[in-house]
Amino acid sequence: MDATHLHLILTHFPIVGTIIGIGILAYGQVFKNIEIQKVALATFILMALLTIPVFLTGEEAGETVENIPGISEQLIENHEELAEKAIWVMGLLGVLSFISLFAIFKKSSFSKAITIVTLIVSIVTFGLFAQVGNLGGQIRHSEIRTDSNINQGDNENSQNGEREDNDDNDDD
Repeated sequence: MDATHLHLILTHFPIVGTIIGIGILAYGQVFKNIEIQKVALATFILMALLTIPVFLTGEEAGETVENIPGISEQLIENHEELAEKAIWVMGLLGVLSFISLFAIFKKSSFSKAITIVTLIVSIVTFGLFAQVGNLGGQIRHSEIRTDSNINQGDNENSQNGEREDNDDNDDD
């Protein structure tokens, strides 16, 4: 198994695991169940750890597909740039989850507040990773691409001939 295959297998975990963790943590908050909250926080820590190999295999995965006909280098770049930001947010979620878990175990007075902050950060993290996943999916799935996603960035694709726009070439 190469890095590209590993990237494609693991890439779904941060997205799916985070949304599952959000549901578990929200349930634990609503019903004031500390044990359920601990499960959610452990889930977020696990997702943060799983995100590391996803990120580290991303560069090689990009190099594997960049020369395949029909693959937009701009889409790969957009995906990479957002992933670079998203991994920091996931790291923050992992650290907050660890602090929340520690606060719960120590029965600290701030455990409820930090757990609510963790829930909010987890929602932001999920939204960011859903967008990263969507951009990654567009690299090989042309059926979900839009022109605005392809053209994000500095529009070098149109200069490189990857995208033709013939609307202005009418010689009437």
